Amino acid sequence: MSARDQLLVVIDPVARRADGESVRIARDVLGAGAAVRFCLPDGPEEFTKALARRGARRLVVIGDDRALLRAVQALHRERGLSGPALALVPVGPAQSLARSLGVPAGAVAAARAVLEGTERRLDLLVDESDGVVLGDLRIPPVGGGPPYRSSPGSAPGSVPGPSSGPGSGPSSGSPSGPAVASAASARAARLSRASAAEGHPWLRSCQSFVRTLATRPSRVAAAPAAGPSRLRVEADGVTLVDLDQPVEGVRVTAGHGGLAQVEVRPASVGAEAAPLRVRARSVTVSGADFRYRADAVVAGPVRTRTWTVHPGAWGLTLPD
Repeated sequence: MSARDQLLVVIDPVARRADGESVRIARDVLGAGAAVRFCLPDGPEEFTKALARRGARRLVVIGDDRALLRAVQALHRERGLSGPALALVPVGPAQSLARSLGVPAGAVAAARAVLEGTERRLDLLVDESDGVVLGDLRIPPVGGGPPYRSSPGSAPGSVPGPSSGPGSGPSSGSPSGPAVASAASARAARLSRASAAEGHPWLRSCQSFVRTLATRPSRVAAAPAAGPSRLRVEADGVTLVDLDQPVEGVRVTAGHGGLAQVEVRPASVGAEAAPLRVRARSVTVSGADFRYRADAVVAGPVRTRTWTVHPGAWGLTLPD
C-alpha cells in the first residue's frame, strides 16, 4: 500500500461537539478508501503532538478554519510543510477560509476529495514572529466571521485552542446579568423573611430597593466604530501611504506566483478615494498600536509587522 493510501486523521474536538454526524460520515468515507489511523485530541497540545507522530502518513484534519490554521502553524514551526500535502474535511462553525481555498463543502464531498484529489502548492504569508496567514489579513480586524483572539500569554501568531477565548470556562470573568439578578433576588427574599419575623418596617424599603436593582437591565457600552487609522504601508520597500494620510483599511491576500495582493483604502473627505492596489513579495505596516486579523485570528496590538510571501510553501489536497 502506497504512502498516499495511509492517512492520519486528526479530529478536532470542536468538530466533534459541533457536528458529530458529519464527523461520523467523514470517518466512514475515509475508512472505506484508505488505511486510516484516527486521533481524537482533547486540546491544542495533544493536537500538536499528534501531528509530530504522523510519520509517513498523509495528514487529514477534520475541523474548521481554526483547526486548519493550527495544523499549518504547527507544521511550519517544525519545518514540516515541505512534506506531503495535508487535507481538510471542514466541520465546525467557521469555514469561510476553507471555502476560499477551494475545499468542498459537506463531509462526503470533502472526504472524497481527500481520497481522489491532487496536491496544490499554495503561497504562505509569514511574519517576523513566525505567524502564518493562509488567506488574507485585514487592518482593522473586521469581516470574515467571528474572530478568535490570541491570548496575551500565547506565542506570537499562535492559534487559540478549542476552549480559549473570551467567555470560555466556568471562571471566565465577572458574573453575567442573569446571575447578578438571581443573587439580588435571593437577598431580597432573605430580607423579606427577616422583616416578617422581626417586624422591622424599614427592611421593606431595603427589599424594594434591592428588587429594583435586580430587575434593572445592565447597560453595556456599544463598541465604538473603527475610524481611519494613521499607518505607514510599504510594499517591497516602497511607501504606499505614510502617517500623514489616514487610511480606512488595509488588506493583504496570499496570492499565487510568489506575490501577495495588497489593497490600501485611503480615507476620503469628499469624493471616495480610489483604493491603491499592488502586488509585492513583502508588506510592512507600522504606526500607532494596531490590531490585525490574520484569517480567523485577531492579533496585536503591535507597532510594526512585516509579512513575507513564501511561494508554494504548503500543499493542500483539492478536487481535480
